[in-house]
Amino acid sequence: MAKQIQKEIQRGVESWISLGNRRPHLSIILVGDNPASHTYVRRKIRAASAVGICSEIILKPKDVSQEELLDMTDQLNMDPRVSGILVQLPLPDHVDERTVCNGIAPEKDVDGFHIINIGRLCLDQHSLMPATASAVWEIIKRAGIETFGKNVVVAGRSKNVGMPIAMLLHTDGEHERPGGDATVTIAHRYTPKEQLKIHTQLADVIIVAAAPTIHPEPQLPRRPSLADPQQASLTRVHEGTQLLGFFLVSVIHPFLKNLENMDNKRGKEQYSQPKPTTVDNLMFGLPLFYIYM
Repeated sequence: MAKQIQKEIQRGVESWISLGNRRPHLSIILVGDNPASHTYVRRKIRAASAVGICSEIILKPKDVSQEELLDMTDQLNMDPRVSGILVQLPLPDHVDERTVCNGIAPEKDVDGFHIINIGRLCLDQHSLMPATASAVWEIIKRAGIETFGKNVVVAGRSKNVGMPIAMLLHTDGEHERPGGDATVTIAHRYTPKEQLKIHTQLADVIIVAAAPTIHPEPQLPRRPSLADPQQASLTRVHEGTQLLGFFLVSVIHPFLKNLENMDNKRGKEQYSQPKPTTVDNLMFGLPLFYIYM
């Protein structure tokens, strides 16, 4: 699936350039020496290169001032050669992330974190969407997972992942930006474990958009349909000939620990899609759609 989307973006870029347009350009601002941030940025640069998008990394020390970052986003906003801007999060504690994200022009906001893009998302309007939420939504659509009238549990309420996923899934499928028409329950660190167990038992789809430390020993649902935006492979769960649901199982999430034993006891079969059907891979590719749109 990730490779297919990569090909679609590549064709889109080539078509865009063939019409006489400038080659898309992505500018990434990277602050400090966080190893995870550097790894993510390298992958984003590779993803851009693979589809024919120019890119650059603007490195800044961890003590860079908020004012300097805002000046930099202003310059990139006005630069006609720059199609998309991305500020790699997290930022140092002395910098307000929300202020910096709002300093990026909404039309160049590749991460979809600007308050205008978030607001349009919540109003079911077309917008640039956060990458992880967009990846989960794309997998659900392309895999043919039915969400209309289904019960969905989203574990996690972060403004960059859990919230936009929930918005995409519960909103009206007839609106400008079609949603999933699902009944969505949002669980978080303060959801009592017994309540979480009840919600997951009733769920057709479970999306884990939270750190595994929230529930160190989570209760497995009776009918598992799990999606984890970390590293996931799409699986269908059957009991006999009855399809019980879909889930995207993370190899690192504790939900997985007892999954094999649980399924063996119930005589269920699992059918995995060819890899890489992963949110992790798609989240690097999907934002590239926005750079030339």
